[in-house]
Amino acid sequence: MAGIYLHIPFCKQACYYCDFHFSTSLKKKEELVSCLVKELELRKEELLNETIETIYFGGGTPSLLSIDELQLLIGTIYQNYTVSENPEITLEANPDDLSDEKIIELTNTPINRLSIGIQSFFEEDLQLMNRAHNAQEAKECLSAATGSFDNITIDLIYGVPNMSNERWRENLQTAFDFGINHISSYALTVEPKTALDSFIKQGKYPDVDEAVAKEHFDILVEETAKNGFVHYEISNFGKPDYFSKHNTSYWLGKKYIGIGPSAHSFNKTHRSWNVANNAKYIKILQEGKLPLEQEKLTKKDRFNECLMTGLRTIWGVSLETISQDFGEEFKIELLKNAEKFINQGLLVIVNEIEQSDSNKNVLKTTSKGKFLADGVASELFII
Repeated sequence: MAGIYLHIPFCKQACYYCDFHFSTSLKKKEELVSCLVKELELRKEELLNETIETIYFGGGTPSLLSIDELQLLIGTIYQNYTVSENPEITLEANPDDLSDEKIIELTNTPINRLSIGIQSFFEEDLQLMNRAHNAQEAKECLSAATGSFDNITIDLIYGVPNMSNERWRENLQTAFDFGINHISSYALTVEPKTALDSFIKQGKYPDVDEAVAKEHFDILVEETAKNGFVHYEISNFGKPDYFSKHNTSYWLGKKYIGIGPSAHSFNKTHRSWNVANNAKYIKILQEGKLPLEQEKLTKKDRFNECLMTGLRTIWGVSLETISQDFGEEFKIELLKNAEKFINQGLLVIVNEIEQSDSNKNVLKTTSKGKFLADGVASELFII
């Protein structure tokens, strides 16, 4: 099983915190879509013996594509790849793009999952982030979308300057009241060279406060649990049967190809990435070439990535798998390095019984360690 990610590098306007690759000019949209089709055709051999179980339109803002453009890309995948009988097909969308008419049109496509970038239900937060939609549009689009789609996830950002705990709880409660079955939630992060980074340095915006973010994270974990969500990955909370299959495949190390400017691909032994420039991407593909660079992953690279992704999830890192895939010496080194975090109550080794009734020892983060998972994982890396 494998996945296909399509990066749609267009946005109406730039969010202050975003460091993803995108353009606010739509002039090359038609050319770029044609090149996405071309790249899909050129790369079909990479997944020749794989069944595609997930298709994910990310960005950027994929909801800026027309229905015909979305259908063209999905049709190209079906023509060139083996697709499972009931694949998860996700479209990232902004609230201001999801008119009643657009939602109805989407129900007539194979898309069966919406990922809506709400970020906040409060006007002051949206303005601080420079989001293209307003609070009213956020609620109106969910009213319409939940009437047509069952599988919806929304993004919410916490740790926003001046966001009180009470306002954060209200954000979450609003999501619960709409019957949302999945929430992806991230701390506001100041990435280098973003507008937010510049504004904070100029004293125009208050800096983010990690203590506030930690309080919001704890509230997030508490409130989602009360409402029947499973905290299955550090930033992801889903009700049973509503976990993101596409993102889960990343965390479990399955193969995927990334189509579009700046998109990354992984085939278990190599990682590749496309040029992060729309004009160069188009030019290279129009010449019949692939716009990507590739690196072979060393055993240490693969081990470190296994730790980084595994410790973020409820599935943790199987010590038996570490031995099988990397060798007993890697397992011994991991246990030695993990000891201090186990003593600090950040990690734990649990004995789990698989369906085959065999036992496996799994290294996981504790409730206390979840918020610090990335930092803990990085200290367990073998350099």
